[in-house]
Amino acid sequence: MQSKFGRDLTTGSIPKHLVAFSIPMLLGSFLQTAYSFINAIWVGRFLGTSALATVTVSFPVVFVLFAIGMGLTMATGILVSQNFGARKMDELKKVVDSSTLLIYSLSIVLTVLGQLFAPSVLRAMDTPPEVFDASVSYLRIFLLSMPLGFGLFLTRSLLQGIGDSKTPLYFQFGSVLFTTVLDPLLMFGWLGLPKLGLNGTAWATVISQALALVTLISYLRVKKVPVAPSWPRLNHLGPITWKTLKIGVPAAVQQSLVSIGMVLVTGLVNGFGEIATAAFGAASRIDQIAFMPAMTFGMAISTLAGQNLGAGHHHRVKEIFRWGCLLAGGTTFVISAIVVAFPDVLLKVFVSDPAVLAPGISYLHIVGSCYVLFALLFVSNGIINGSGHTLMTTVISLLSLWLIRVPVAWWLSRRMGSVTGIWYGMALSFGFSLMASMGYYLSGRWKRGLAKKPPAAEPEPAAPKTPNPGEIFGHETGEV
Repeated sequence: MQSKFGRDLTTGSIPKHLVAFSIPMLLGSFLQTAYSFINAIWVGRFLGTSALATVTVSFPVVFVLFAIGMGLTMATGILVSQNFGARKMDELKKVVDSSTLLIYSLSIVLTVLGQLFAPSVLRAMDTPPEVFDASVSYLRIFLLSMPLGFGLFLTRSLLQGIGDSKTPLYFQFGSVLFTTVLDPLLMFGWLGLPKLGLNGTAWATVISQALALVTLISYLRVKKVPVAPSWPRLNHLGPITWKTLKIGVPAAVQQSLVSIGMVLVTGLVNGFGEIATAAFGAASRIDQIAFMPAMTFGMAISTLAGQNLGAGHHHRVKEIFRWGCLLAGGTTFVISAIVVAFPDVLLKVFVSDPAVLAPGISYLHIVGSCYVLFALLFVSNGIINGSGHTLMTTVISLLSLWLIRVPVAWWLSRRMGSVTGIWYGMALSFGFSLMASMGYYLSGRWKRGLAKKPPAAEPEPAAPKTPNPGEIFGHETGEV
């Protein structure tokens, strides 16, 4: 069923909903990755290996901070989908107000902290001395986009919660196109603009995201979309803010843990020198493509589960899980086969140095063969998060990070005397996360605390009367 705003995901074909809802998000992810690839090509081929290493070192720090916003807006999407499914529009508006105030306030605080502690964090990551100063400069500029990025995360989650995955795509397309054009202009000083080098890519991101956020919010307000952010009403923010934090903080911690894992792993890779760091950065670009379908289906599954659980349609969740495994797992399997079969061809898009290609190929052979495990993990996590049990997926991420990924990667890399040990540690952590997440899903404990749809009350006997045809057909078809 299609409403004036968004999409009702509580009725109709589940695979059709999954595909139709996921395609715009997947296209948006491809757009963003396409820009990331273009940017990596500009940086790697025209600015050199040191510039690529600078971006590789800085990116995990950015991702950690942005992951906090992604986690909190995940809570927003869950609450919006559940209230939209239950048709509680007043509660939905409270979620919008609460999340708007919370997200923007937090983004400003994190931006200030990031500016202050950027050098200390990069130093703690064992950043190679030859790229340290450039990394600090690049990171500080990029962090200026944080309030803008948080705002875009929030608006996208609000729209996806009501089943609208198309509108964010349109504005994202414009933003990526604008950034792609602006990047080389600022990097190389074309058309009379200042020549900023690597920092030009960071400034291009800040400018394009500011433009995208302002135009998107303006569009939603003109169209009077029910989840359009506005100046929040403060008199009802207490209870709903607490509920948002109760779901959002574990989700933010979960997202941050994944990002912190990237920071720690990058730190381990940095210990093997600039070549290893550049190889890891190039191979990570391939990861972005491979993980994209799984992450997109995971977000779609979370929204479908949220709307159906909010509407009391618990029986549909099992079907959502089955179709999620088939679609996400099948798509990722094909990508994994291509990556494992042709790693050198893919890596040569970004780097040409044979010394960098060798560890990159090793990475894709080991980690690429485990992509399907990651895809299935996002399916079960999508159901669990959609039910609001984000704390459990956070615990799973915590155990995977601190019990498997970092310790095993450190031990194996030292034992083998090679960066290859880190690749094995990452692959093993995928398997552990999947087993833990699937075990919790199959246990059914994520159903605790969910409101059950009340049974329909039996009608009281009425006095006999002569029915008209409309009444007969209305009752026979179950219409109300």
